[in-house]
Parts: sequence; structure tokens; C-alpha cells
Amino acid sequence: MRGEHGTDQPPAGRAGTGRLAAAAPRGSFRLLVDPVFGPFFLGKLLSTAGIWIHNIVAAILAYELSGSAFVVGLVSVLQFGPQLIFAPLSGAIADRGDRRRQVVLGRLIAAAGSGGLALWLALVGVDGLPGAWPVLAAALVVGIGFVVGGPAMNALIPSLVRKEELATAVALNSVPFTLARAGGPATGALVAASFGAATAFGIAAATNLLFAVLLLGLRIRARAKLAEGSDTRVRAGLAYLREDRALALLLVGVAAIGVGADPVITLTPPLSARFGEGAELVGVFASSFGVGAGLAFVVLSWLRRRLGLPRLGVTGLGLLSVGIAAVGVSPTPRLAIAAFVVGGAGMTMALTSLSTQLQERVPDALRGRVMALWSVAFLGSRPLAAAANGAAADAWSPMVAFLGVALIVAAAAVWSRPSRLAARPAPSAAGR
Repeated sequence: MRGEHGTDQPPAGRAGTGRLAAAAPRGSFRLLVDPVFGPFFLGKLLSTAGIWIHNIVAAILAYELSGSAFVVGLVSVLQFGPQLIFAPLSGAIADRGDRRRQVVLGRLIAAAGSGGLALWLALVGVDGLPGAWPVLAAALVVGIGFVVGGPAMNALIPSLVRKEELATAVALNSVPFTLARAGGPATGALVAASFGAATAFGIAAATNLLFAVLLLGLRIRARAKLAEGSDTRVRAGLAYLREDRALALLLVGVAAIGVGADPVITLTPPLSARFGEGAELVGVFASSFGVGAGLAFVVLSWLRRRLGLPRLGVTGLGLLSVGIAAVGVSPTPRLAIAAFVVGGAGMTMALTSLSTQLQERVPDALRGRVMALWSVAFLGSRPLAAAANGAAADAWSPMVAFLGVALIVAAAAVWSRPSRLAARPAPSAAGR
């Protein structure tokens, strides 16, 4: 008998009952105290906070060293750009091999990027850096860590819980991102201002190392369920995307969320400068977006029941668009903070809805490759958005960039509306 989490032993307290399939689905609290899902959740929360600390401090440092929003945008280009090139290959490897080991390797690489920059800064200080290029190089290393472990980490989620608990698990899986977005930027800015950028990058490295250690101790089914003769090539995942047109619509919405989230990093340094403020306000802006995302999670279950997953996604995209547009035209920092809160709430609603629908449609044998496409959509859209936003802010103003992003997100909300999804049933997964 295989255990609840795909291990070879039954879970504690349930040996020999033969009633796992009939057990009632566990709610959020019981999943959080589960001996497998709980440590996974905690580790992801800490490491994601570390990633946000790295991201915001790198953005602040890049702007301090260069004075250019375009260079700030390059931080995201290099950090998320590898998704565009290597995520499909990473997803295929996740479907062939040990997903847990792949996630651990990715986190170790990310820790090396943050830790290497922390060590360099500790030795020479900010003034000793030869320009912004070390910050950009560290962003690239962290980005490689993302692409190595990202698809495998997302593909692991269904193996941590029962099938009927997937929607709850996917929603909880977005909480580390949400909470880290709320606290990470402000924490990073505060630590950098109080103790220096080296300390902030060191903390980011330590959180990724801790997640790797926690993962190694979990008993989970880390390999995909492959039928004999399954096609494990990258192109099989792309072929499935062509067959399932609704899946393509969901990925369009996920890409729009990535575009809508980018201004929180790329455009907050010049926005803060426009208000005559510095790094502290950058952290407040970014964290207010995360606070909105966290507040939405409090009522997410109620909204999901009230609206249904498809309508929840479109509503979230609409709120994200409105919030980003309002930031662009806000005449005061306080109004901009309130608008970021609205946008963050929309992001949580949209990302949870679209990601849950995607996970429910995909067979396990293809999960790594399809979640790699999710990574391309959500993270791979960031470098394109960052480069465009930085260039627009330098050429015209941050307001122009914010409004352009809002328009893109609004268009995606229309494109992925429920009626279009309902008209495209999932293809058969037989033989995959």
C-alpha cells in the first residue's frame, strides 16, 4: 500500500485502514500541520521571502549604482530571462527524474547567487563594486536556480495531498509568495538600510539553503506516474498545449499576472524618486502590494465558492489592472499605496484561480512540462515587461509604464473570460 503522500508506507495513525480514498478532505489548517505539506510550506515561505529580499535590494542597489530605471529592469531581465529559454527543458527533466532533488539543486544555485554577492559586498563594500554588473551577474545566477527548480517544485504539489485537496493546496501554495511579497521587500529594504546590502543578501542565501535542507527530509513521491511508452520529450508538452486550447487561455492569464506584478519591482524606485523619497518608500510600495495579496487570501475560499474559479480569475485580473492604473495616476504616496493594495488583492485572486484550473486539467505524466510553461508565462514574461517598463519610464515617465501594463492586464481578462474556457473541454489524457 502506498501512503498518502506517495511514499511506500502508510501515514502515521492510518495503517491498514484501507480508507484513505474515503477520508474527508482536510482544510487549510490540517494541511499546514501535516508532517509533509507543513514543512514544504514553511520552507517555501522562508525561501520565497529570501528571493524577494534579494530582488528588492538588488533593484535598490542597481538604481543607486546606475541611476537608471532601465538598469533596474535588467535585474529582472536576467533573473527571470532564463525561464524563456530553459524552462521547457527543466520541465521535461522533472517528468523523467526526481523532482525533489531538482528543486534542491535549484535552491542551492539560488543561494550561491545571493551568497556570492553578499560575500563580495562584505569584502569591498558598495563603493568598491565596479558598477552595477555584479548585481546583474548575481541576478542571473539566482535566475538559473529558479529555472532549474521551479517547474519541479510546482509539479510536486499534487503529490503532497489527496486529489480532492488540490484546490486548497494550490491556494495555500500561493500563500508563501503572497506573504513573502508582503514582508520580504520591506524587510529587505529595512535590513539593507540598517545593516547593509551584504547582510540582506546573506539572509536571502540562508533561506534558500534552509528550504533545501527541509526538502531532503520529506517522504514524498518525487517521480511522475508514467505509463509504459510515455513520451517524455519537451515537444510532447507543447503538443498537449496545442490540443488543450483552454490551457493556452489560462497561460495567457498567468502571463498577464507576471506582467502586472513587474512594476512593483522595476518601477517603484523611480516612482519613489518622483515623490522625493528613497529606498524605504520602495519597500513600502512593494510590501503594500503583498499586503493586498494577503488580505485577499483571507476571503479567498468564500470568493471561490461565491464566484467559481473561472469568474474569480477574471475578477482578479480586473482588480490587478485597476490597481496598477491607479498607481500610475496617484498624486500622493498614500494613494499609490492604497492602489498597490488593490492590485495585490487582484493578483492573489487571479493567480490562485488560474493555477488551480491548470493543475486540475493536466495529467501527472505531463505536469512538469506544463508547469514549465506556467513558469515561462508567469516568470518568463517578467524580463520582457521589465525591459519595456524600464525603457518607458526613462523615455517618458513611470506613469506611462504603469498605464501600459494596466492595459495589457485588462486585455488578458477579456481574453480568458469564463465563456471562452467553458467552450474548450480538456483533451483525453489516455496514453500519456
